[in-house]
Amino acid sequence: QVQLVESGGGLVQAGGSLRLSCVASESLSIYSMGWYRQAPGKQREFVAHIRSDGTTDYADSVKGRFTISRDNARNTGYLQMNSLKPEDTAVYYCQAVTWSANPYWGQGTQVTVSS
Repeated sequence: QVQLVESGGGLVQAGGSLRLSCVASESLSIYSMGWYRQAPGKQREFVAHIRSDGTTDYADSVKGRFTISRDNARNTGYLQMNSLKPEDTAVYYCQAVTWSANPYWGQGTQVTVSS
């Protein structure tokens, strides 16, 4: 069965907002969750990361605009994206790492920001 399912991508104008969700299987005991993105012709890059204690890290390119969070009761992670720019256009992937150090990836969700 699929272990991570992403949703919330779409088309938005520059300056707008989107919230991405990543729902993990109840069978996964998650230590950390993160978001990565990949634009055509570019390498996949780190966006944000959150640990079990709630501490976070962000790429410099999204600091002040994106917020990562998690709802442990629902085994779900979120990425709130505000003040979106065309440069944010990419496929966004959720990653979860279990306490046993096993990584899982979602299928990706497309975010397109128009000028």
